[in-house]
Amino acid sequence: MICKPFALLSSRLPDHTNMPHLFRIITLGCKVNQYESAYLKEAMLSAGLRQAEIGDKADVVIINTCIVTQTAARQSRQAIRKAIRENRGSTVAAVGCYAQAFPDDLFNLQGLGVIAGNTKKGQLPEIILDSANSGHKTFLLEDFKPGMPFEFLQIRRFLDRTRAYLKIQDGCQSFCSYCIVPFSRGPYRSLAPEKVLSMLESLSDRGCCEVVLTGIHLGKYGIDLEGQTNLNSLLRAIGSEGFPARIRLSSLEFNEIDSGLMEMMASESWLCRHFHIPLQSGDNGILRKMKRDYTGQQFARTVQAAHETVPLAAIGVDIISGFPGEDQSAH
Repeated sequence: MICKPFALLSSRLPDHTNMPHLFRIITLGCKVNQYESAYLKEAMLSAGLRQAEIGDKADVVIINTCIVTQTAARQSRQAIRKAIRENRGSTVAAVGCYAQAFPDDLFNLQGLGVIAGNTKKGQLPEIILDSANSGHKTFLLEDFKPGMPFEFLQIRRFLDRTRAYLKIQDGCQSFCSYCIVPFSRGPYRSLAPEKVLSMLESLSDRGCCEVVLTGIHLGKYGIDLEGQTNLNSLLRAIGSEGFPARIRLSSLEFNEIDSGLMEMMASESWLCRHFHIPLQSGDNGILRKMKRDYTGQQFARTVQAAHETVPLAAIGVDIISGFPGEDQSAH
C-alpha cells in the first residue's frame, strides 16, 4: 500500500550528543541517482563532514535507493538494513525512489532517521544534518504536482572524476506496463538551457573531459519549457559555446533519434558517437503488452539509419527477457 503523502513530520529518537563528523553515501541505480549523490556529497563536505573510509563507522549514512527492477528494490532494502546494523546510533537516511514509492515499508524500520522521496532534494542536506544533530526522525514525502519545476541541484565537480554526469531532465509519463518509474519520478521537468550551459562551463573549467547529459526520459528534454526548446536545440547551443569537454548522451528512445541528431553526431567532434536505445523486445506482440508504441521493424530501421549516417557509432540496447507471455518464438 502506498502511504498518503504528508508534510515534514518529526518524532524523537535517542539524542545525539556529538555533532556528526563522518558520512557515507551508498548509491544504487541510474546516472540520475549518481548525479544527485554527487550533490549530496558536495553538500556534506561543505558542511564540514568528512567522507568515511572503508571500515569506519559513519555518523551519517545516506542510501540513495532504486526500484527500477525487483532486484534493485531488494538491494535497496538490504543496503538500508545493513547501514542501520553497521552504524548503530548514527543517522541513517533512505532517500529517492524506494522511499517515494514504498514509504510504508520503511516507516516502522527501527534505526532509520530520515525517509525522503524525490521531491525537494535540495533541502535534503539540511534535513539530514538537522536530524543528525537533534535526534529527530524526519519524513519528507510529497506527491508530484502537474507543472512542478525542475529542481536544479548545482554541483562544482563530479566525485573527482574526469567524466561527469549532468542531470538535465527528470520525470517520465510513458507508463510502460512493466515500469514503476513514472510513479517514483513524476512528470516531465527540464533544466533551463542557460543553466545547462552554465554547468557545462563550470564542469569543463574544473577539468571534466566528458559530460554525460542524463535524465529519466532524456528525449523529452524541453517539453515543459517555453518556446521550441528540445534536445537538438540544446545541443546546437552547446556546440556554439566550444566547451573543451566532449558531450555524451545517455538513453534515448528510438523515435527521439531523428536525422538532425544523427547528422550532428556524424559531423561534430565534441559529440560522442554513441547511441543507447532501449529496445526491450523485438517481438511486436510483446511490445504491445509492454505498451511500447512501436514495432521491431521500426526500431530496426532507425538503427540502420544511425549506422549508415554515423558508421563508427557505438549502439547499445536494453532487452527484457522473460516478459509474461513471452514464448520461445517471441524470445
